[in-house]
Amino acid sequence: MNSPQEARWKEALAPLRAAGLWRELQPLQPEGDGGIRLRDAQGHALLSFASNDYLGLAGHPALRVAAGAEMMLSGVGAGAAPLLGGERPVHAALAAALAQWLGVEAVLLFGSGYLANLGIFAALVGRRDGVFADRLNHASLVDGARLAGARLQRYRHGDLNHLETLLQRHGGGRRWIVSDGVFSMDGDIAPLADLVRLAERHDATIMLDEAHAFGVIGAGGRGSAAHWQLDPARVGVRMGTLGKAFGVYGAFVAGSQPLIDLLRHRARSFVYHTAFPPMLAAAALAALGLVQGEEWRRERLRSHVARLRGAATPGSWIASDTPIQPLLVGEAGHSLALSRALREQGLYVPAVRPPTVPMGAARLRITLSAAHGPEDVDRLRLALEQCR
Repeated sequence: MNSPQEARWKEALAPLRAAGLWRELQPLQPEGDGGIRLRDAQGHALLSFASNDYLGLAGHPALRVAAGAEMMLSGVGAGAAPLLGGERPVHAALAAALAQWLGVEAVLLFGSGYLANLGIFAALVGRRDGVFADRLNHASLVDGARLAGARLQRYRHGDLNHLETLLQRHGGGRRWIVSDGVFSMDGDIAPLADLVRLAERHDATIMLDEAHAFGVIGAGGRGSAAHWQLDPARVGVRMGTLGKAFGVYGAFVAGSQPLIDLLRHRARSFVYHTAFPPMLAAAALAALGLVQGEEWRRERLRSHVARLRGAATPGSWIASDTPIQPLLVGEAGHSLALSRALREQGLYVPAVRPPTVPMGAARLRITLSAAHGPEDVDRLRLALEQCR
């Protein structure tokens, strides 16, 4: 017999089904090293355009070998928080290599990008501080500001005039300008050079989420500062993940030594979390070598973007020069129908619906990978044309 509470839960779920917003986990088994060829629970083969493995490294043999060797040395789990014995030499080596790659003084490792962003706000942002956030920022940035109790003000996406107006009105407390480097749903690149100039004019600090930028844009894949040819020191705080272009898991914050020291003491999501598995740190270290040394992967991504953008489609493209290619459909039900039609042709392109995106902005979030070949992109283009 259902309890009154269970009845209330079911009542809360009913509108989701009616609005086409119901979600299910879908176990998919990768086949081969690329990670884009999948097989579902019924054994159907699928070509994925949904992965954030932009450089095609998740199944790379070098990462497998590095992870296996470290697993034999250190075991699977770290077994403790970093400050209580969970730190391994491979963690320190990864942090040092990331810092050198990005041209910063230090790096601190976190379990995930979400944890890193929550930790940054908890450690650095006060209740009287003003957080000025792009409206399309990742949810973890919004949640971090809210949990810190800061004065969160969201400016219209990419609207620098609106941002400056809000900065001018702020009285008391520090100012923080917070933005994705590459926006996770629209795929566009934040105007970091302009944001830095505004920050310097209004005595604000930049906090940049580079989850979808590191490894993908900028010279050597060094992200937004490199893309805009800026001194990294002009960007106060940068967060990056290891689960996107690096093909592994985990995250890090990069910046000055005092910043990293403060996070190590005050970021609760660092202090109280178990260090991520050393075998993953070893894999990420191997991935960094490939990110730095194999420029052809980024060149292939740029070629795929140009190839796909020529497609005639049943919706509207949102302008993007990155592997994130959003095809705006509109209503949630329409996006689901288009996703199902593609799946019937062996293509896995999930619909992205509210609340992840605004009402009326449901879409197919197509993501490209260096693991795709030109023939894969052409196959998607043809399927989209047939679904008009």
